Amino acid sequence: MSFNSILYSITDNILTITLNRPEQMNAFTVEMAHELIRAFEQADADDEVRVIVVTGAGKAFCAGMDLSGDRNVFGLDESLSPTLHDMQERLDAPEIEAGVRDTGGQLTLAIYACRKPVIAAINGAAVGIGATMTCAMDIRLAADKARVGFVFNKIGITPEACSSWFLPRIVGMGTALEWVYTGEILPSEILLAKGFVRSVEPVEQLLETAYNLARTISCHSPVALALSRQMLYRNAASEHPLEAHRVDSLAIFYTSQTSGKEGVNAFLEKRPPVFTDKVSTDMPPFYPWW
Repeated sequence: MSFNSILYSITDNILTITLNRPEQMNAFTVEMAHELIRAFEQADADDEVRVIVVTGAGKAFCAGMDLSGDRNVFGLDESLSPTLHDMQERLDAPEIEAGVRDTGGQLTLAIYACRKPVIAAINGAAVGIGATMTCAMDIRLAADKARVGFVFNKIGITPEACSSWFLPRIVGMGTALEWVYTGEILPSEILLAKGFVRSVEPVEQLLETAYNLARTISCHSPVALALSRQMLYRNAASEHPLEAHRVDSLAIFYTSQTSGKEGVNAFLEKRPPVFTDKVSTDMPPFYPWW
């Protein structure tokens, strides 16, 4: 599959997705949104991909939505008058899909549904959708000169890309509200202090640190990783730990009979495990449970 606005490259079971409009600071377009969605769907189905790293070409990660387009710069159809009922009952209707739905949200839902761990290597400015898309990624690393801004209120709009769901879970409600209210551009040391990023790295070392982390993860069972990713996201949002217990029990029951056997044998034999299970064919029968 070819792409115009992103790069897609697999090496040693690690997929690198690079936002690739460096002359425009990787500004987000509707085309980029659709290409990123296709890239995550393709990666989800590809057993060669075990971990995904997302970064930007040039000096920026993503400078937000490209605001230079004609008419509605977000690609929305202003002739429509959608209601909440439409969004609940007709979400996939062609006119709603193309003319109403937030493209950033469609992207973060594709990331959320992906069965592969996702690492954001934020190499520079990440503003607007450049910031919110990383909220749906599992682990974020930032370059020392990276800057992140949730600037929506500054330009008269609201947060998007499901960030009202993700961001408070990452940094807490008070910090999320402050960042959205003020729209301040946040330096890397603040991002680290508030737990938005896992670490801050010199820009020239950022990708190698991300790849080292990805290599550590990629050695594990793909099925166990896929289950763990969805269990943590979905169980953390459930109302009672009993709901997590039900899913945990099934996950342990089935993985203990497959990849778990290899993991235990490898531990007892003091050797690295060799996991052969595949996300495409070996997910347990209760998956998806939601």
